[in-house]
Amino acid sequence: MIRWLALLMSYCCLNGATGEGSQLERIKRCQTRCSQGLICKTRTDYWFAPVCQDPTEGLNSTTVFHNVGISTVMRCEEKQKCMLHLRIQTVVQLTDSIHGVSICTNSAGMMTNCHIINFTKASRRLMSGLPVTVDNDFTEVSPNQQLQVIVKTVPSYCGITWASKYHTPECFNKDLRKNVPECITGTLSYTVNPEKKELTINVSDMLQDYNYHLRLCHKDFICTGTGIYNLIKKEQPIKSAVLPYSRPLPCLCIEGWSAVMDAPRVQVCPFKDRLEELWFGITFDPLEEALIWEPVCPVTAVAGLCEKREDGVCVDLPDSSHIVNREKIRFAKVDPHPQLCMKFTVGSQSWIRCPFADGIKAWDVIVSRRHGHEELQILSRVTAKFSVGPWVTSAESPVGQTANMKFVDVEKQKPVELELNGKQCNFCQQVKRIDVKYAATVVHCTKLCMSRATSLASYDLTWIILPAASCLSAIIIINLVLCLLITVYRRRKEKRRGVCLSVKQTDTEVSEVQVQVTAKGRVLIPDAPKFCESCEKRLLLADSQAVHSNGRQSGTAALPYASHS
Repeated sequence: MIRWLALLMSYCCLNGATGEGSQLERIKRCQTRCSQGLICKTRTDYWFAPVCQDPTEGLNSTTVFHNVGISTVMRCEEKQKCMLHLRIQTVVQLTDSIHGVSICTNSAGMMTNCHIINFTKASRRLMSGLPVTVDNDFTEVSPNQQLQVIVKTVPSYCGITWASKYHTPECFNKDLRKNVPECITGTLSYTVNPEKKELTINVSDMLQDYNYHLRLCHKDFICTGTGIYNLIKKEQPIKSAVLPYSRPLPCLCIEGWSAVMDAPRVQVCPFKDRLEELWFGITFDPLEEALIWEPVCPVTAVAGLCEKREDGVCVDLPDSSHIVNREKIRFAKVDPHPQLCMKFTVGSQSWIRCPFADGIKAWDVIVSRRHGHEELQILSRVTAKFSVGPWVTSAESPVGQTANMKFVDVEKQKPVELELNGKQCNFCQQVKRIDVKYAATVVHCTKLCMSRATSLASYDLTWIILPAASCLSAIIIINLVLCLLITVYRRRKEKRRGVCLSVKQTDTEVSEVQVQVTAKGRVLIPDAPKFCESCEKRLLLADSQAVHSNGRQSGTAALPYASHS
């Protein structure tokens, strides 16, 4: 147990394991420290390593170097101006043949950096045969740097070498993000306004005396910009900006960085949990009958087709599942029907999208009622082939099994009638298009529950009721017409009777009028009214009598009556 713990601690130390929130040790200056009584001097050497010598008797790596440790420390001049240094500590078994220690570091693309630590002659004679400690932190390193560390004796003896690889801390460490310029990215905080579709972003702990860049991007292998960008000036008292967005995608991120060369960047993704926004953009190619979907963000999901039932459950179609990451998926030979949907699954969550729910059907089952029972027809917008058969729902057979299937060819816009085999009650018919790879099954169950005999009886009774109803309607209409004619006749008769009464009254008034005779012997009756033919005869008789009496009195011959027509 102790051995495994020691190996774990050694691995952590050699790989610069510092937690995200851990703080590095601070040093005020670079130096080399040796055990008390041992005087050491340090010099830098960048040249080629000298040729090794054969070791003296009894020297080897395990007996010379003990407890070698590597760590990272920080030296700061002021705030946000700190540098990283490599600290190498080892215990050396000092002998007369060992005059010092050489510590070298190298990394890919960099020259080897060596520090030679020499012990004075007097001090090494005094400490000979004793284990001494050597501690050096002169080597300056960068964050996230892969190094190879080599410790040798001075002079260099062949085979007496300690070597190891070391990885300096990355900029994920909060201590580095606040103090090391190469790691200072600034801290982003945000608020979302979903109504205006805006992100209000605040920046803190940004690199002093530099401007700051902000933008929205879609995160993948790299963060691809969306075109939304803002520059925060170093003179601004409040370091904030407002950026609009179009859709709350899970890969939409806020990216910020200081306006310096090769500045590190920080990214915050406000909508990383909004996976439901990915399942849009499903398109259908009617010429190739292909259903196409392409993810706008990288996501590991399972996409497939399913058939939505009346209870809302979407049943997976066989051989339709695809694993999706970034690539476009395509389902060929798909029948566009409202019941056909796409199902997306991520982990234990699933989402259903039905691209044809509000679209036009390629075909449909038309239901009509005739003679008391239902009739089914298939009407298709394209020439297609269908399978038709009863849908078994009895207790003896499982739901969904089919039998006695028939195949029907339907031409474009030419309906084909389906035979129901004389059944009218608790009967379901299933129709499915079979000239495509993926299609939904349409099930129609009759709603009328009557036998064939009942249907025929009602059909015969109809032929009796309809003529009787027609005759009754004709009689009612004739009676109404006769009543109307009688009413009109009576009203006209009453009107004529009233005219005759007015004529009698007029006769009395005319007899009282003084008849005027002109010089020629003609009689003028002023304002004589026009009467009906029977009433005119009475007026003419009254006028002739008046004229005859007047002629006798005047001794003149009677003149004929001049009537006003």
